[in-house]
Amino acid sequence: MPKVSIIVPVYNVEKYIDRCISSLLKQTLEDLELIIVNDGSTDSSKKIIEKYLKKYPSKIKYFEKENGGLSSARNFGLKYATGEYVGFLDSDDYVEKDMYKVMYDKAKNENSDLIECDFLWEYYIDEKIINVKKDKRKKYKNKKELIKKPRVIVWNKLIKKNIIINNNIKFPEGLIYEDIEFFYKLLPYIKKISYVEYFFVHYVQRENSISNLYTKNVGDIFQILNNIIKYYKKINKYEKYKKELNYMYRRILLGSSMKRILKIKNKKIKKNFLKKTFKNVFFIGVED
Repeated sequence: MPKVSIIVPVYNVEKYIDRCISSLLKQTLEDLELIIVNDGSTDSSKKIIEKYLKKYPSKIKYFEKENGGLSSARNFGLKYATGEYVGFLDSDDYVEKDMYKVMYDKAKNENSDLIECDFLWEYYIDEKIINVKKDKRKKYKNKKELIKKPRVIVWNKLIKKNIIINNNIKFPEGLIYEDIEFFYKLLPYIKKISYVEYFFVHYVQRENSISNLYTKNVGDIFQILNNIIKYYKKINKYEKYKKELNYMYRRILLGSSMKRILKIKNKKIKKNFLKKTFKNVFFIGVED
C-alpha cells in the first residue's frame, strides 16, 4: 500500500500540466502514487502525460474518461486510490518537493485524520506572474471554530482515505463550489487535524480558470449550502453545530458568493441571485 495517493484531474491544461506532474514526481516522499484522470481533454495534455507515463509506469496510474467536470474526475480517481492518505491537486497548480513527505510524517506522528499546509496565490497574465499573496491558516481551538471559518479547499490537505470511503463522501457532480460540500461532509468524521506551517502549494490564478468565471453557475452555491444543512440533519449533527453552520452559511452568501454575483454581467441573473441571497440569509436552507 502506498503511503499517499495524489489525484490530479486534467482538462485542457497543456500549458500547465508539465509543471504540475513534474512537481509531483520530484517529491521526496518515494512511496507515493500519482493518479491522473484525463477528463476528456481536447488539447495536447494527453501527449504530455504519456511522456511521463512511459518514464514512470510504476509511479503513475493514468485514466481517460468522457468530460464530466472536476468533481466527476476526482470521484473517479478515488476509486483507484490505494494510499493510506489521499490528496488532490489541480492540474494548473504545482507543489514544493518536500510537501507530501513533511505532511505525511507529521500526520503519522500525530495520528491525524487530516493535515493541511499553507499556500501561495500566484496571479498570472499572459503566463507571467504579476503578484503573489501568502495564505496562512488561522488557529482553531475546537471543531466549532473550524466550522465557522475553515479553508475548505482540498488541494492543501492529506486525508485518511478510509474516512472518505467508509462514509461515502463524494464531490457533488455538475456543481461548482465542490470543495465546500466535500469538506463539510467530511468534517464530522475528522477527530484529529494537524497543520504544517509552510507554503507548499502554488495556487495558480489565471484569467480563464474555473474559479475566475462568473456565470449562472454561481447560483450553485445555494444548492451546495442547502446540501450541507440537509446532510448534518441527516446524520443528527445539525443541532450540535447549528449556530456555527448558520454563521458559515450567511458568511459565504454575504462574502465570496456575493462578490461573484456582483461580477455577473447579465442583469436578470444578477438580480435573481441577489434576491435569492437575501432570502436565504434570513431563512437558512429555504427551497425554491
